[in-house]
Parts: sequence; structure tokens; C-alpha cells
Amino acid sequence: MALKLKFTVLAIGLLLGACKSAPISFHTLTPTQPMTGRAGSEITIEGISVPPQVDRPQIVIRQGNSGLAILETEWWGASLSDELRSAMVDQLSNAGGPRKTSVRIDVQRFDSIPGQYGLIDVKWRLRQANTGDDALLACRSLLQTPSGPTIDDLVIAQQNNVKRLAALISQASAGSRGCPPAS
Repeated sequence: MALKLKFTVLAIGLLLGACKSAPISFHTLTPTQPMTGRAGSEITIEGISVPPQVDRPQIVIRQGNSGLAILETEWWGASLSDELRSAMVDQLSNAGGPRKTSVRIDVQRFDSIPGQYGLIDVKWRLRQANTGDDALLACRSLLQTPSGPTIDDLVIAQQNNVKRLAALISQASAGSRGCPPAS
């Protein structure tokens, strides 16, 4: 009887050990380095939209020409749209020009390919407060940053894209004529 109990306990232990899953890693689009102090007013974010295929807590990467993979152990700290909003608020605080400005951000593509690049294709609309649509500036920016093979490398590439987008919006808000070129 004792031998049967030992085998049962061993079998249960093996089954429970087989059920162990990999730990979940969480990532953010907000970089660890705080933004340097800048003069100016804040640029308010009217809204952010992200394609539904990638607007989830799990990181989504492209596979091949037409595939997507949802990484069950690599997550954003929130849904992608909330992560992007948080990162843009961080980047755009005190980045505006002398007048109150607001921006609407519509992400067309958010591609992540480990070992190749992170890409954000975004339409954005900048508006001065209390001017209606007369002072409306509509732009489109395609930002791509090379990435290393790891998910951490890919997240850093996308953080860089967000920084560059915020810099373009800040530049346009400061009074430059027309849409600034994505460099």
C-alpha cells in the first residue's frame, strides 16, 4: 500500500511540474530616462487610435509576409493604445509652443519584427485651442527604427519611434510651417 501511495504522489508531482508556465514579462513604451525640462505649455492629447490587431496587452509581432504572433509571455503594461497614450503624455508634457495645442493620433500600422525593425505609421492632427479647424495641421509620419533580435530590443526601437513622433509634434506645435519631415 505504501508503494502505491509513493507512486501516486510522484505522479501528481510530475503532472504539476509539467503544468509550469514561463513567467510573463511586462514592457512599456515610456523610456526610463526622464524628459529634460523644457519651456512651453503642454500639448493635450485629444485621442489615440491603434489598429485592433495590435491593441491588446500582449505584444504582437509580424511573422513572414502575412502572419501575426501574439506573444503570451511578453506583455505591455496596459493595452497598446493606453501604453502609447502614457508614453506620448510623458514625451509631450511642457513641449508645446506659446499657445495651447491639442493633437489627435491615429496609428495606421504598428509593426514589430524582432531582428529587423519597429515601425509606426501614424496620421496626426494638430490644432491650436480656440481656433476651430482654421489652424488645423494634418500630417503623416512613417517612423522606423532597426531592432536587435530580442523583444527588449524591439521595445527600445518602438520607444525610439515614440520619442521621434513626439519631437515632430512638438516641432510643428512650436510654429514651424507645414508638417516636419520624419528623419
